[in-house]
Amino acid sequence: MKTRYLAFLATVPLITAGTLTACGASDPYASAPTAEDSGKPTIVVGSANFSENILLGEIYAKTLENQGFAVERKLNIGAREVLYSQVENCTLDVVPEYNQALLAFIAPDVSASGTEEVNSALQQQLPDSLQILKSSEAQNNNSVAVTSAIAQEFGLTKIEDLAAHAEEMTFGGPTEWKTRSDGYQGLAEDYGVSFREYKNLDYSGPITLAALGKGDIDAALLFSTTPQIETEGFVVLQDPKNTIGVNNVTPLICANEVPEAAQDALGKISESLSTEELTLLNKQYVLDHRDAAEVANEWITQKGLS
Repeated sequence: MKTRYLAFLATVPLITAGTLTACGASDPYASAPTAEDSGKPTIVVGSANFSENILLGEIYAKTLENQGFAVERKLNIGAREVLYSQVENCTLDVVPEYNQALLAFIAPDVSASGTEEVNSALQQQLPDSLQILKSSEAQNNNSVAVTSAIAQEFGLTKIEDLAAHAEEMTFGGPTEWKTRSDGYQGLAEDYGVSFREYKNLDYSGPITLAALGKGDIDAALLFSTTPQIETEGFVVLQDPKNTIGVNNVTPLICANEVPEAAQDALGKISESLSTEELTLLNKQYVLDHRDAAEVANEWITQKGLS
């Protein structure tokens, strides 16, 4: 077990200025144990650089603290291409992941569907140092979305409906999604969809949402738990060929650095979280501009995980 020093609790970094409120330390952390108090190892919790994953990272961190573990937060790090390598070398001990997207990343030629089949394939493909824990029923699926006006104008209900119009359209999404087999590249291969232009934007974030709403792009990658899908009336197109896949929230850990008691605590989070709750938590954080620590602590308390 490597030795770490307990970092004082930091605020969650902003994703985009003016979109999320700063996450100041407050009452949720008042009773957090110290390394000296608990006698347990420090666990480093990381997250990707988008709002939901930051919030999940905060839920993981606070739950572990409630179990007496000292926690160091390293949230808002970057995309999977950056994040995965840091778990692989155990710089990070645990991150919130999405099972099918992770499988497509580490083994793009492996085909699997359904939570159990995906997780079985994923555990076989992961290096021995890494492990996935129990998946939540909560899903955040990548999706192709358009405005209701575009959907009505072109009669769009499924991704394949875009094929006849995409050459006149602009798609918006993150840089790394353009070449993924379960992303933009896969849409071209499975549905014959070829857009006039791909604009590199953020990952279902404020830049993408603004561009879609203003008509600067015609279609976009949005997370299915993005609260603005409902508030802005965006239309998510069906994916009958399951190119993009179904993604359950799943803890990914550096196995030797996360004790069994900590694994059990993370498993209880998975057992307690639903897709509807995840969408609501995103709304509270992103649209209501609530502090991430407060949102996380409130949910943890409601679920009896404190």
